[in-house]
Amino acid sequence: MKLPFCKFALAASLLVATSLANATITVFNAFLDQNEGIPTGSPATGSAVVTWDSIGHTMRVQVTFAGLLGTTTASHIHAPTPAPFTGTAGVATTTPTFAGFPLGVTSGTYDNTLAMLQASSYNPAFVTANGGTPATAEAALFSAMAAGESYLNIHTSLFTGGEIRGFLIAAVPEPETYAMMLAGLGLLGFVARRRKQIAG
Repeated sequence: MKLPFCKFALAASLLVATSLANATITVFNAFLDQNEGIPTGSPATGSAVVTWDSIGHTMRVQVTFAGLLGTTTASHIHAPTPAPFTGTAGVATTTPTFAGFPLGVTSGTYDNTLAMLQASSYNPAFVTANGGTPATAEAALFSAMAAGESYLNIHTSLFTGGEIRGFLIAAVPEPETYAMMLAGLGLLGFVARRRKQIAG
């Protein structure tokens, strides 16, 4: 009677493991400073965390900044630069700025999630230059981010081309991914022990 349950549990574990293998959450980090292509001399600093979900087709953007000399006028992600971690590029994401980004301030925080299969999440010029659809723009933006060819910047009233910026750098996989994988392996081990007990 217990053997069918063990088979069911094993099948469920394999299904979970397969789902985890296909799910991809990629986290990118950036330290924002005055190196805006040509250094601006701004004392401002900031940080950004961009979390990309390739299954849900979302990109969460979290930004903290302080000490700007001008007041904020826009923020977005630029891509792709001609070479990793250097150079400048056109705006890839929402123009004129991320929806809801705090404007007219010298410090602040931002947290918003963009739907990456919606045209409104991109600069129309970026979509046109990268296949003409949100899906092709999504692939192009993720590729640029993974290659170190994208940066997030903050534009201000004193520095209309951008006061601070930081290149996005891929971080290690999130701990939750490892935790779920270990839970699946633990279940497999439990099922194997139970089968041995039933057979013995």
